Amino acid sequence: MKVLFVCLGNICRSPTAEAVLRNMAALRQLPIKIDSAGTAAYHIGKSPDSRSQQAALKRGISMEGLSARQAKPEDFYEFDYIFAMDESNYQNLMAIKPENPKAELSLFLSEFGTMGPSDVPDPYYGDGDGFELVLDLLEDACEQFLKSKVAP
Repeated sequence: MKVLFVCLGNICRSPTAEAVLRNMAALRQLPIKIDSAGTAAYHIGKSPDSRSQQAALKRGISMEGLSARQAKPEDFYEFDYIFAMDESNYQNLMAIKPENPKAELSLFLSEFGTMGPSDVPDPYYGDGDGFELVLDLLEDACEQFLKSKVAP
């Protein structure tokens, strides 16, 4: 199984989702390929935001080795699931989605979140609490995803 998480710049939300699901999959010894990307090219090659990394490390989740890249049409053939972090990025992905894709595209929290919002809020311009909320939302949704799609 291959999963791709997508946000705008690929430095806050989607790499956090990637790291959270990787951590959960590793603990369960599940062979899942997990990646993340952005719909914009703002931060290609950069590491995740330091505030995202710090918040994740407090929970024992490492983002070491991750670097931003841009989503591309070919991703729809490589991955089984592509999860957008918010409606805007979902629409951006729909615009590059090729005909007859392999991947299922959906809004991650709408599909698997149980805590209320359908969009993962972008913490980039906020303070530390936003990064904690993102982790809470993504840990919940990743757990639900694993229960639903991998190990019911």
